[in-house]
Amino acid sequence: MYPPATAARSASYDPSVKPYGPDSPWRLDPAVTYLTHGTFGACPVPVLEAQRALIDALEANPIEVLWGTLEERLDAARDEVAAFLGADPEGLVFLPNSTTTVSTVLRSLRFEPGDELLTTNHEYNAVLNAQAEVARPPGARVVMARLPLEIESDDQAVEAIVGAVTSRTRLAVISHVTSPTATVLPVERIVRELDARGIDTLVDAAHAPGMVPVDVGALGAAYWTADGHKWLCGPKTSGLLVVRADRRDRIRPLVVSHGFNDLRPGRPRLWKEFDWLGTRDLSPYQVLPVAIRTLAGLHPDGWPGLMRANHELVVAGRATVAAAVGIAPRIPGPMLGSMAMLPLPIAPLPDEEIEALARLVRRERIEVPIFGWPVPAARDSPDALPEAVVVRISAQRYNELADYERLAEVLPRVITTGSL
Repeated sequence: MYPPATAARSASYDPSVKPYGPDSPWRLDPAVTYLTHGTFGACPVPVLEAQRALIDALEANPIEVLWGTLEERLDAARDEVAAFLGADPEGLVFLPNSTTTVSTVLRSLRFEPGDELLTTNHEYNAVLNAQAEVARPPGARVVMARLPLEIESDDQAVEAIVGAVTSRTRLAVISHVTSPTATVLPVERIVRELDARGIDTLVDAAHAPGMVPVDVGALGAAYWTADGHKWLCGPKTSGLLVVRADRRDRIRPLVVSHGFNDLRPGRPRLWKEFDWLGTRDLSPYQVLPVAIRTLAGLHPDGWPGLMRANHELVVAGRATVAAAVGIAPRIPGPMLGSMAMLPLPIAPLPDEEIEALARLVRRERIEVPIFGWPVPAARDSPDALPEAVVVRISAQRYNELADYERLAEVLPRVITTGSL
């Protein structure tokens, strides 16, 4: 759910402004070709300035801010973020990142011997680790739906995931946009199919908000988590968790703090237990609305236009890089958002050798992830080689086609000769 495009046009937009020019909202190093927004999104200057103002106010009078106005500011930010996501604010809490929110849900639930946690081999490494650690002590197990590196249809994804369901499946952890393979999965269908079988879904939507349309309420997943520092371009450590109304009594924070005996009747329990987890920097959450408004102003059609432009650019960038390395991508364009993954035409290598290739590209001042797939936690054994070597490109408003042309110049030389 996105604000109307007309609301965004009040912000300034000038297509002639270069990504790194003096009037650009970005402060990326102009000497670096930055193609990895999906790893750590760059934060625009208006957002950083708003955060700086909050930090300055805090340091001017910590008691006034932390004990006086903080709760009101968090509530206002929560309301605006929830409206943007189509979520119920009473079920929304702020946490540093999706890794933390996933562990929060998993550690709150109770599993029995023989229970199964369903996921896929396209999931994020840390999330797979978290599932394995939660399953191990009670004797539960993680079941991995095996999908090909290049998923070619929604039906293929749904059939593989639903086909891995058994009578012991208790929870599914499914990405909306897969991190290692940059594929937009049909989460609406997946959640619906699993719900019909009595299985709750934890949607790992780290990359979804700001990349693809999101309506958390309509999705109806039991648990939904995202990062504000990726495609919303909020500050680092601005994650969030949304819990469906009928599952809120099950979820507790990883840290026990003052909210556990907060007796105020008019405040949701999740807010009381999660908002104050000890002294920490809460400014990233408070300025997420500034990030949402700032990004909406970077395209004349607001968020829909921005997402469309980023998608079109990454598709063009994928075609440029694919042609340079001599491959034909198989993931359909509609299954891409603002990222794209390409398998490189080289034999599988040990992870340390893949990292050496990535370092060679980085020496050319190009920041782009090159890694082995599947991620280590999805492999059959700790010492198993990856099945493929992949590169993942991202597209954000500061990128232009010349960035991908630059990668297309360097990458073939690196993967062919192993040198520059």
